Amino acid sequence: MSQPGGSQASPCAVRGNCPPPTQPPTRQPPRLFPTVDVPDHAHYIIGSVILLVGVTGMLGNAVVLYVSCRSRTLRSPSNLLVVNLAAADFLMSVTQSPVFFVASLRRRWVFGEVACELYAFCGALFGITSMMTLTAIAVDRCLAITRPLALLGGVTRRRMLAVMAAVWLYSLGWSLPPFFGWSAYVPEGLQTSCSWDYMSFTTTVRTYTVLLFAFVFFLPLGLIAVCYFAIFRAVRHAGREVRQLNSGRSDKAYERLRSEWRLAKVALGIILLFVVSWSPYSAVALMATAGYADLLTPYMNSVPAVIAKASAIHNPIIYAITHPKYRAAIGRYVPLLGAVLGVREKDPRSFSSGSASSHRTTLTSQSSQAVRLSAYRPTGRWGRSRLSSASDSCWTESEADRSRIGSVAFCHGSIDFTAEMAGPASPSSPDRGAGADTKPLL
Repeated sequence: MSQPGGSQASPCAVRGNCPPPTQPPTRQPPRLFPTVDVPDHAHYIIGSVILLVGVTGMLGNAVVLYVSCRSRTLRSPSNLLVVNLAAADFLMSVTQSPVFFVASLRRRWVFGEVACELYAFCGALFGITSMMTLTAIAVDRCLAITRPLALLGGVTRRRMLAVMAAVWLYSLGWSLPPFFGWSAYVPEGLQTSCSWDYMSFTTTVRTYTVLLFAFVFFLPLGLIAVCYFAIFRAVRHAGREVRQLNSGRSDKAYERLRSEWRLAKVALGIILLFVVSWSPYSAVALMATAGYADLLTPYMNSVPAVIAKASAIHNPIIYAITHPKYRAAIGRYVPLLGAVLGVREKDPRSFSSGSASSHRTTLTSQSSQAVRLSAYRPTGRWGRSRLSSASDSCWTESEADRSRIGSVAFCHGSIDFTAEMAGPASPSSPDRGAGADTKPLL
């Protein structure tokens, strides 16, 4: 049978059993994440705050990294911990704030499920790394003050790099499990950022949250508390013994210990700010884990997350205010920022006249090992004969740059960085006699 025009009809058309015409494949729209019924200005305010935090964190920590690489005074093996902290905070700001800001402008998470998981993974990795680095700094300060002879000559660049590698591996070990089914990375709060799932009341989610806080928050926090209790006890013991000795010759060692204590207080300030920043977020997560997730509002989830991410800006701000060597390096290598901070190219509070001072160690240095703190016995007692011997001798301090051969010798009359951190040199001198007064340590 032929159709008009001479065309032949298909057999199926004659029988009436032709299959329906095939439709071209349609592209499925991407899955949209839910939104939260809150005013638009709430998203815009939170987005603006996180943008300000991110820009400050990126610029501040970039300056720390830059001046640490340029300045030889900041390139000691122990100071690698400070560089590691700045690197973790810088990466936290780079990976978190811009994405959070864009999502806040769109009022929902618009980057897809994979990007959500990567975003949350980066936040967990760099946040845990910062906490563990602060713990390492506290341990370093504790050993420098309470066990100076135990580490004399033992702090090398290789050992510090090994500590840093251990910190990153430990952090990675706690950041990867949500990819493999132990908890998960999901949107949180106002649905403009992602974190691990602490809202679901399941066994896997609850066990991961509890163990995470136990091993990356409470255990490091307990170790930091023990370290600073030991530091406080050591300096208090030493101050009491020196006052009882009433010897001008012991006053120089006492001044060194006061300097180490002030350095430890700077590090303690950074640690306390970090803990305060993460405490609200920790309280929210543990509250949800305990079964009270229904009491949490989107604001109660998102605002603590913003405060926690703001911990990345504390490190450079405290250094810019209280760290004379760092301030002097800013004045030399970043003159514009130095002018804003009111720092000249060479800060007289931090640079000594000798060329050997360029290799003195900085915030986490072990300078107390090489000065008369060796007079401090492990039992916490100061011996009169030990102090006299220490005051009459010259100790050596290893160069911060381990590639150089040899060490720099210096006596009790030289100026080191820890003394500079404490401010102007004390008028006390070994020649003052037995009636010299000692300044209160605490």
